[in-house]
Amino acid sequence: MIDMHAHILPGVDDGPEKLLEAMELLEMAIAEGITDIIATPHVYNPHFNVPKQSVLKKINLLTKEIKKRDLAIQLHAGQEIRIQDFTIDKLKSGEALTLANSKYVLLELPSSGIPAYTVQIIQGILNLNKVPIIAHPERNRAIAEKPSRLERLVNHGALSQVTAGSLAGHFGKSVQKLSLQLVEANLVHAYGSDVHSAATRPFLFNKGLDYLDKHKNHDIVDILLENNARILTNEDFILLEPGTVESKKWWQLIG
Repeated sequence: MIDMHAHILPGVDDGPEKLLEAMELLEMAIAEGITDIIATPHVYNPHFNVPKQSVLKKINLLTKEIKKRDLAIQLHAGQEIRIQDFTIDKLKSGEALTLANSKYVLLELPSSGIPAYTVQIIQGILNLNKVPIIAHPERNRAIAEKPSRLERLVNHGALSQVTAGSLAGHFGKSVQKLSLQLVEANLVHAYGSDVHSAATRPFLFNKGLDYLDKHKNHDIVDILLENNARILTNEDFILLEPGTVESKKWWQLIG
């Protein structure tokens, strides 16, 4: 299994502080059955700004340690890119990283709302032949108030990623409920742990999948995991016709 959103690099953002803690997280990932992790530290965020060279340096450090310990896991470079008016320029120049050197871009909205220029940025990313994936929309206040706001962004060409902990109930019942609604409306296309630490923000990868299985979303689980794998091979996602949070499931394959 591939985890496409993880704060696993030590000493760069609000993920693990030390190498030892990062290695403990990697061992936890292996125990969950995760074989590949795309490291996505924050960039252009008001609190953290981890540049490309720092990402590559830390991945190199961890990869050496993984080989030394003979661990069955691989790391790939990425960033969780906070949306800004200069996002397109950073992607054009190569200063901002896509996920695992693919066409997919992990895009973070502010937690409080959706900037007025979001659709413009989505269209600009698409014009670069790249595909924006909106990180954890279920934890965005504007989308929580009106989930159709995510549907609008998806209709403009964005994809989205749900967090394992959201489905597992780690962020509370309301976030868990919204997460399930967004998944069942086919407004979610990828699945990530957004892990930060063993104590406060663990993987919960399988727990989130179990919650979907419990609600008889076995096919969606398969599609989310397959889409994660397609990031590494730079293939198009499997997409289902988007519905609304009021609908149950729309099973028409469109890609």
